[in-house]
Amino acid sequence: MAVQSTRGFAAYEAQRLRSKWMDRIMRVLTGAFAYFSIIVTVGITLILIYETYHFFNELAEQGISWTQIFTETEWTPLFEVPKFGVVVIVVGTLMTTIIAMVVALPIGLLSAIFLSEYAPPKLRAVLKPTLEILAGVPTVVYGFFALLVITPILQKMIPGGDAVVAGLNALSAGFVMGIMIIPLVASLSEDAIYAVPNLLREGSYALGATKFETIVNVVLPSALSGIISAFILAVSRAVGETMIVALAAGQSPILNFNPLDSVMTITAFIVQVSLGDTPTGTLPFFTIFFGGFLLFVMTLILNVLADWFVRRYRLMY
Repeated sequence: MAVQSTRGFAAYEAQRLRSKWMDRIMRVLTGAFAYFSIIVTVGITLILIYETYHFFNELAEQGISWTQIFTETEWTPLFEVPKFGVVVIVVGTLMTTIIAMVVALPIGLLSAIFLSEYAPPKLRAVLKPTLEILAGVPTVVYGFFALLVITPILQKMIPGGDAVVAGLNALSAGFVMGIMIIPLVASLSEDAIYAVPNLLREGSYALGATKFETIVNVVLPSALSGIISAFILAVSRAVGETMIVALAAGQSPILNFNPLDSVMTITAFIVQVSLGDTPTGTLPFFTIFFGGFLLFVMTLILNVLADWFVRRYRLMY
């Protein structure tokens, strides 16, 4: 009996030692991956800042005042007489993003409410993966869909036809971009709504509230932080979209607030320059990184606002 006890204790010690080493290895691996993502992010940020600094240096060397970036109404850095009105591409980006949000936010939120609160479990198990299929469609397909389907429909529906609705316009690009990000809004919002404890719903029902009143007054306020996070992530996704706006929004370098006309977004401009024969180290070359820096700042602001909102309005159960 003593021998068996000794062997059992030795086996237990060996197993405990293996578990301890496995725990150390997993801690090192997970920490390495976490630090790797941080290093990559810091590296990209430093590159954008460094190249943007060179962009402003090139402006100064060519006698172009940096104030022209905020005062001019044309963005033509590739022309013989370049113009650097960055407000042109910023307005184009915001216009398509706002149109996309007008489409995606209500449809995505209502879809999330239906999946979480009204759909039977079997129907939910079918509808949610089906909805998320939209996220797997290549964005270039969405771009051609906007160009070949949505734009002709708009030209037929809006009085004036081709004379009013341009072949490349912000409205069709923003509309299709909104369709593309519906799964993101719906999936994240549904997860936030589904995570609300049933005790809150049951308490509301016990007080005589209807299902609709419970959803509006109890469930949605409780899941508000998660829903807002989904909205902000969707906005960030729309701001950084490339192929849809490159194919369907156009390349108009003039400041324009009409969504039925062609506009130029930041990502579309980056595609335009990247596909050309722009020499490395020139001012047009550095505009690519300046555009990337603008996108970085916009998405950083959105993510900081989302984090602040989540921390400010998170409900503790």
